Amino acid sequence: MIREILGTPDDQLSIITGPNLAREIVMRQPAGAVAASTSQTLADMTAQIFSNSYFRVYTSTDVIGCELAAAAKNVIALAVGMAIGMGYGENTQSLVITRGLNEVTRLGIARGAMPLTFVGLAGVGDLLATCGSPLSRNRSFGEVLGKSGSMAKAQAHVSSTVEGVATSSAIIELAHLVGIEVPIMEAVAAVVSNTISPEEAMIQLMKINTGAEIDHQ
Repeated sequence: MIREILGTPDDQLSIITGPNLAREIVMRQPAGAVAASTSQTLADMTAQIFSNSYFRVYTSTDVIGCELAAAAKNVIALAVGMAIGMGYGENTQSLVITRGLNEVTRLGIARGAMPLTFVGLAGVGDLLATCGSPLSRNRSFGEVLGKSGSMAKAQAHVSSTVEGVATSSAIIELAHLVGIEVPIMEAVAAVVSNTISPEEAMIQLMKINTGAEIDHQ
């Protein structure tokens, strides 16, 4: 959007992403992030500027991969939160996180991202932090939604921005443009649009036909 609206060249743009829960960073707990730019020089400069004794910044030139991972992980965190709110345990959460990562990775690759981005800090690192911490707005929102089945109650409980609510429909649109199936994120989008309930979403997900876990093609 910055490139399209401001006309800024790609090699003058840099982003920072990763498992960075704000409250823990304010407390100066050790954390890591990724500075991504199509320009390695700019990525290096960004990493140098933001690195300090408790905040370690790595670099990447895979901007699209880092951006997709950062956006999509919020949608998966909503799904994990809903599972927790419905009373499901670690097995269910692991299922949602792992298959959610699969969806994000396949979407990223289809849109030109590097596969290894999704097993790094920008991918699985950020996903685990957002899905696993009660400090995560998206997970907390999902928990209330899963427990109450009410978007209004979830919005009243979490007053700050919950990125995954709006992102879910946009991610699905991006996935459909490249022919990638993302059933977990589609289920989340249906729940937040009040099309189906969290319970119906879980039933729907468990009816999906299974095959090989890893597509080697």
